[in-house]
Amino acid sequence: MRIGFDNDKYVELQSGKIRERINMFGSKLYLEFGGKLFDDFHASRVLPGFMPDSKIKMLLSLKEDAEVVIAINADAIEKSKKRGDYNISYDLDVLRLIDATREVGLYVGGVVITRYAGEPHADKFMERLRSLGVKVYKHYPIEGYPNNTNFIVSDEGFGKNEFVETTRRLVIVTAPGPGSGKMAVCLSQLYGEHKRGVKAGYAKFETFPIWNLPLNHPVNIAYEAATADLNDINMIDPFHLEAYQQVCVNYNRDIEIFPVLNAMLKRISGESPYKSPTDMGVNMAGYCITNNDIVVKAAKDEIIRRELKAKCAVKQGFANTNELEKIDALMARTGIAVSDRKVVPAAVQRANETNGPAVAIELPDGQIVTGKTSPLLGASAAALINAIKTLAGIDHDKKLIPPEVIGPIQELKIKYMGNHNPRLHTDEILIALSFSAITNKDAAKAFEMLPQLKNCDAHASVILSHVDENVFSKLGVRITCEPAYQTKKLYHAV
Repeated sequence: MRIGFDNDKYVELQSGKIRERINMFGSKLYLEFGGKLFDDFHASRVLPGFMPDSKIKMLLSLKEDAEVVIAINADAIEKSKKRGDYNISYDLDVLRLIDATREVGLYVGGVVITRYAGEPHADKFMERLRSLGVKVYKHYPIEGYPNNTNFIVSDEGFGKNEFVETTRRLVIVTAPGPGSGKMAVCLSQLYGEHKRGVKAGYAKFETFPIWNLPLNHPVNIAYEAATADLNDINMIDPFHLEAYQQVCVNYNRDIEIFPVLNAMLKRISGESPYKSPTDMGVNMAGYCITNNDIVVKAAKDEIIRRELKAKCAVKQGFANTNELEKIDALMARTGIAVSDRKVVPAAVQRANETNGPAVAIELPDGQIVTGKTSPLLGASAAALINAIKTLAGIDHDKKLIPPEVIGPIQELKIKYMGNHNPRLHTDEILIALSFSAITNKDAAKAFEMLPQLKNCDAHASVILSHVDENVFSKLGVRITCEPAYQTKKLYHAV
């Protein structure tokens, strides 16, 4: 992977900026943490060199001063709202976040159930958290929020919320996803701190859009594509332009809420240190781009991936056409086409030649290998085997897995597991290859090539099963699919 981002510089600058903001307020800083605390793969794709765990490394440098508070909306618990990337519900993701945060050595101060109005499932979740030794706090709906600032910043508004007892100078407020109420938790805590005579401040950490990149920079457009379902729109920050005569990029929700937020800060503390939503941010990612051409190429690739993902989601009935239409417009604005991603026409051409599903993988040196469907292997499994054969310098016609290994697996699938398709999926072919590697030197050599597939692009001519998609994901292969099913059936098993 060609590097266009200095990760070490980012960790140093970002932690330094947060320390600076803590010192600006003195006693305590509530940091609204947008985006993903862990595994920020979007950032690592559009900023090659950005490590998915960069944010955690940055926070660990502030470990002695930091604690984490997690917010989750009661309605999300009640409706079992799910995260699209992990396919788990928000409440389960809270448990995952607590475990992951503790494992890296950061302190978790508690969980806030926001907009709580007696929801039964929220009550059960709170009981579960308490039984696990996690502190839980309830914040309630406030009539007129966010516009009625006089009522909100009062004992009948924020004053009714349970105050989260925190012990560190830096309180990181994060959540399993958007709409969880992170900002409201921060402001409610500021009100509570002020009532207790503690001087505290608020700031926001959000990697995207990158405020000091141009509005139409592909990295910022890629952010719009990634949040098309939220209808986020990048805009020039008018407040920053008026205050400093400087053009900065922010997004619609922060710009729209800023006057109200600033009014709340003034009512809580008597003054606000901020003249614009950009002022509130502490993001330093824009200063760490080392090669703009590499970053531009990566961001354009990401927009194409988002386009293909949206097309498949519409085909599967998981999304409406509004999201796709927005990404279509972003594609046109950026001047790119799906065919710019080399693996797309390669997979489609191979599928047309073989009259069946096909998969294409672009190797680190730019070479493209393909796999077709056969009686033994699905297209994904075939492409995977062909890719690691090529990386290992093994002749295409050489068999790595003997028929006596594949045969019993197929018999197990059909005879005992009730499957109708004897062809091996990617997980099954990798298990078979691992057994073959014990006695076959070529199989062992090919098996050792699997790590080299990380960050490789791939495309399938049909929508893949979850099994194949997950294997590619775990290997770090950036897989996309054509918005088409292999068969014309109405029901498609995953």
